Amino acid sequence: MPFGPFERMVAARYLRSRRKEGFVSVIAGFSFVGIALGVATLIIVMAVMNGFRQDLFSRILGVNGHIDVTSLSRSITDYEAKVEQIKKIPGVTSVSPIVIGQVMATANGYSSGALVRGVPGLDLFNKPWISDHIMEGSLSPVIDNKAIAIGYRMSAHFGIEAENDLTLISPNGNVTAFGTVPRTATYPVGAIFNVGMSEFDSSVIFMPLPMAQLYFKYPDAVTNLEIHVANPDEARGIAEQVKDVMGQGHRVLSWEQANEVFFTALQVERNVMFMILTIIIIVAAFNIISGLIMLVKDKGSDIAILRTMGASSGMVMRIFFMTGASVGVIGTLLGFGLGLLVCENIESIRRGIEFLIGAKVFSPEIYYLTQMPAQMEWGETLAVLAMSIGLSFLATLYPSWRAAKTDPVEALRYE
Repeated sequence: MPFGPFERMVAARYLRSRRKEGFVSVIAGFSFVGIALGVATLIIVMAVMNGFRQDLFSRILGVNGHIDVTSLSRSITDYEAKVEQIKKIPGVTSVSPIVIGQVMATANGYSSGALVRGVPGLDLFNKPWISDHIMEGSLSPVIDNKAIAIGYRMSAHFGIEAENDLTLISPNGNVTAFGTVPRTATYPVGAIFNVGMSEFDSSVIFMPLPMAQLYFKYPDAVTNLEIHVANPDEARGIAEQVKDVMGQGHRVLSWEQANEVFFTALQVERNVMFMILTIIIIVAAFNIISGLIMLVKDKGSDIAILRTMGASSGMVMRIFFMTGASVGVIGTLLGFGLGLLVCENIESIRRGIEFLIGAKVFSPEIYYLTQMPAQMEWGETLAVLAMSIGLSFLATLYPSWRAAKTDPVEALRYE
């Protein structure tokens, strides 16, 4: 519908606060603030949820792989032949034989549980989340089968640095005449990494595969095969082909199956937050309705005068439609700007809040990540803006129609 200069002028005057309709302007102000805060909050929360999911996704897959193969009999003995067969499957980029075992790590009088992942040294070097995040030492001794790699949180817990020793105690020890004795071995720390996930940085130890096979007594076997594929979305289909290669007695899980509960919970939480925060925008839209209805009632005589001067009902409807829509559009744009500003500086804002209140608002031990992520998806953001503007337009239709249907004779009679 075209808006003429006269209609825009009248709508702009109705938006300005005057003493007589001050209460109406207050309601319009609340509607404006409500829409702005609703849009900003929705954009921020969705961006944080997207960033959290994407960051976890990339880090988990960057360290663990896309498909995991285990044996129901505890070990895979013919793994070298299986690795060559799996590499021939279209879409598979790499296959790593690994040995996984639980241990008790101890140093300087401190002890804690840890998970040892025995991997080929070159495979560890080819993992960017590890090789590009070395804080101390080097992966060279790990690749040469001479040392292990631990996370910086673990090193801080034990008070050790690169080239210091770490003692590992395995519950599956050696059987003697006096019973089972825990297996103990001491290894030098070659590298200290920081992948940004508290679980890995505090409890995972990377060990060269030959050392892990010797320590856990798998001389010619491994416990798992870790497979990387070119497209993670195709992992489930490729896993079915891997099952055919491995045969009976093996369990093959894609990353989607292994983390299904976790990522499903994130998706459900994301959808619920979207629904809850959308209600804020809907409430603000209802405020627009109530504010416009009161404005129409307050401006009854003005409407009657405009009608008697020749203004059509369509012109009156456009005036009040523009008045209400302006609140929604400007509030939406302000909310978008505020949301964008917060998303771009989310980590600095988090640190500032923690400094002011003296407490953590984003604990790595709870959320797995060391930094608060925020990743805006423009398609999703535009959908939020369209929804907010659409609700604002819908909220103005009934009050505008009511204004257009005002009888000028009746309006003047009651003045």
